[in-house]
Amino acid sequence: MMAKTYCPYFDPEYENLSARINPPRVSIDNTSCSDSTLIKVDSMNKPGILLEVVQILTDLDLVVRKAYISSDGGWFMDVFHVTDQQGNKITDYKTIEYIDKVLGPKGHLTDRIKMWTGKRVGIHSIGEHTAIELIGKDRPGLLSEISAVLAGLQINVVAAEVWTHNMRIACVLYVNDESTSHVVDDPNKLSDMEDQLRNILRGCDTGDNDRDNKVARTSFSMGFTHIDRRLHQMFFADKDYETCSPDPDSDCPPSSKPIVTIDHCEEKGYSMVNIRCKDRPKLLFDVVCTLTDMQYVVFHAAVSSDGPDALQEYYIRHRDGCTLDAEGEKERVVKCLEAAVQRRVSEGLRLELCAKDRVGLLSEATRILRENGLSVSRAGVTTVGEQAMNVFYVRDASGNPVDTRTIETLRKEIGQTMMLNVKKQQGPTVGSKAKPPEATSGWAKTSFFLGNLFERFLA
Repeated sequence: MMAKTYCPYFDPEYENLSARINPPRVSIDNTSCSDSTLIKVDSMNKPGILLEVVQILTDLDLVVRKAYISSDGGWFMDVFHVTDQQGNKITDYKTIEYIDKVLGPKGHLTDRIKMWTGKRVGIHSIGEHTAIELIGKDRPGLLSEISAVLAGLQINVVAAEVWTHNMRIACVLYVNDESTSHVVDDPNKLSDMEDQLRNILRGCDTGDNDRDNKVARTSFSMGFTHIDRRLHQMFFADKDYETCSPDPDSDCPPSSKPIVTIDHCEEKGYSMVNIRCKDRPKLLFDVVCTLTDMQYVVFHAAVSSDGPDALQEYYIRHRDGCTLDAEGEKERVVKCLEAAVQRRVSEGLRLELCAKDRVGLLSEATRILRENGLSVSRAGVTTVGEQAMNVFYVRDASGNPVDTRTIETLRKEIGQTMMLNVKKQQGPTVGSKAKPPEATSGWAKTSFFLGNLFERFLA
């Protein structure tokens, strides 16, 4: 065990002074590498800076193919090889300018959190909207019941993120009062909404399972946290990592389970974490987010995702300077990282529904899915202007792929009120220049990424 030492760069006054003397530098290079854009960040080191940088790249829907990270001492140096979702270099001038602005000197000397318009939880971060957090035991049709309650109270869902993992569901919903188009501030309505949502989350539990009753929670968020990070925090507090069903139809089939190992690096006094799993978008964010919230500091890291698999290696210590020596602590970290990787895995059919926003739209969409025997494993809702975009990842009630007849039935029931776009896979192969998956409808919009939509919604 290493002794605790004082690090001057953790002192806020020292950090502000050093930032002015040695401002951060950002280099965006499109010439050195033939198949990706290199983003280099040199900055004063401070707690959480790695997550801050990765979060910004992730919310811009950039795919990190490789990364080399070093923050051992007072300086933080990163090199990211990134592409867009189609595997192309980043050539859009506004995106390049924005990265330089947020990660460069201006972004450091101003309050970077205020400057960044990414996805965050909290009433104050999104103006005239109330943020609701829900977590409980998942079951077929639960999202439909939740949205029906809100519609019945004349509360409009403007944006939302819903994840399911290990038979649990966690969601953050941004809502407003239909009568005022502002935050829901009526105490009676808030109380009624909380009671009804809590009763739905408890479902048909009879008290035999105390855990399910205790962790069915509804809260109104006043925090200032990135929405994806908040979902990870909610699941972590719920201890979704403790068990994972071996059932092949569950949310964590053995084939998708990541391989996580922890070794001790004697020479440098680090714990070395190795992760090997199927690659997917936002994997780096999910791992770094989990390590940060578990109070571990990443001193060095190497990430590679050339091909279908991702390889990630982290050299870490606990924030108090200690390595992971106890077997119990190692086992807990392994389980938490496995859960973090699997929470965002969306196996199933991707449905994109676009329509004019109105109260009850989400309720109508989820009711149609429920009545056709479809189970929602993940969902995202975004409203830009008067247009609402609902994205669902669905399977049938047994966890099997959705058949063609069900898709055709969905099209008929949706009718003229919503446009349906169906994709047979989540997105293009990460780390390659594969074309986006072909949609099975005639909708002209071939790609609709939630990160960009949230930016426009929150801007």
